[in-house]
Amino acid sequence: MRRMTGALLAAALACVHTARADGLDPTEQKIVAAVKAHAPQALALLEQSVRINSGTMNARGVRDVGQLFRKAFDDLGFSTRWIDMPPGMHRAGHLVATRDGNRGKRVLLLGHLDTVFEPGSPVPAWQQGAGDGRVRGQGVSDMKGGDVIVIEALRALQRAGALDGARIAVMFTGDEEEAGNPKSVSRGDMVELAKRSDVALSFESNIPDNEGQATATVGRRATATWELQVQGRQGHSMGVFGTNGYGAVYETARILDAFRREVAEPGLTFNPGVILGGTDVTLDDANSRGTAFGKTNVIANTTVVKADLRYLDYPQRDRAQARMRDIVAHSLPGTSATIAFHDSYPPMAVTPGNLKLLDLYARASQDAGLGTIGAVPAEARGAGDIQFVAPLVDSLDGLGASGHGAHSPDEDLDVASIERGAVRAALLIYRLTR
Repeated sequence: MRRMTGALLAAALACVHTARADGLDPTEQKIVAAVKAHAPQALALLEQSVRINSGTMNARGVRDVGQLFRKAFDDLGFSTRWIDMPPGMHRAGHLVATRDGNRGKRVLLLGHLDTVFEPGSPVPAWQQGAGDGRVRGQGVSDMKGGDVIVIEALRALQRAGALDGARIAVMFTGDEEEAGNPKSVSRGDMVELAKRSDVALSFESNIPDNEGQATATVGRRATATWELQVQGRQGHSMGVFGTNGYGAVYETARILDAFRREVAEPGLTFNPGVILGGTDVTLDDANSRGTAFGKTNVIANTTVVKADLRYLDYPQRDRAQARMRDIVAHSLPGTSATIAFHDSYPPMAVTPGNLKLLDLYARASQDAGLGTIGAVPAEARGAGDIQFVAPLVDSLDGLGASGHGAHSPDEDLDVASIERGAVRAALLIYRLTR
């Protein structure tokens, strides 16, 4: 699908903001009523899931949350299965639920079971506020709140008699926060589901705009990693800048500062997350840690930098990598350097199909009296599972619950956003599958 830019994108988004409210038909009114009538049960399911620690590396906890949600899908008449990952990947696996039908579009719903909070985290599992309508806890908004929205939306469709005949697949991954490698394996089943779908909806947390209005995501930046290795000529520090050259640390500083000054452009970021330098460097790549030894009177001979790169599309990636390689090649005297890039998540390009989905979602929200929906800039979100399927099907993300402080001790959730999210999602799924 072709990426939409400039005036065409602005015009399309303007159409979204002015979508006309057409009201709800009788079935849709039943769907909305079903969501609202079962809001307490939704909160109870959220609490039950959040109280189970499911840090990405806690395979047992991830499976336990998967079993909790699997029962909900079983009760809805879905065929469910657990997909194990190879033992060497050290990941719990994924929950898949499917329901065959004969009408409407084939819809793929995405969520994830894991959180960034591993066992032993000091962050409380669950804390309910004192009448402020918010809860805090491990993964409440990222993204167990979104998982609950999926389930509650489907339950409402069933209660309104609107689920039969719909063609729906659901995949809740067990390692979204740190996807297992190779990703061709950890996301292979997701890609196959996408190939048998027409639309993909992902329920990562909803990000309200500056006025508190809900949004959705039509594009996300790709991610890659890069590693810079620099070599210098070890010698007495009295010879630095002269016969012994500049050393590995100065060359590393030159390269990184040149990246900052000469490579940056809108939508592109590159972040050096780990730097080790000295005369003896050891990097534990698997655990992203290492050691460095050196002395102030010895010129450093080695530096290693591990970093990420985020870009809007492949042309932007190619421009950035070409500039970075050119900067690396112009070494200071007495030094040499190499840089290597590794792609990770593909870009979710802004396409006409994605914008059409946003328009349908905004109409459903307006028809339910919940206001319009804006679009989140691609650079305002991190990487997500939707990016593995977006090149294959029209896609929309950010349909989950609203909260603050994701991945932090202050992660919280606006409880009412579960009801709002379930109403919007149920109406959108209903309209797609009619």
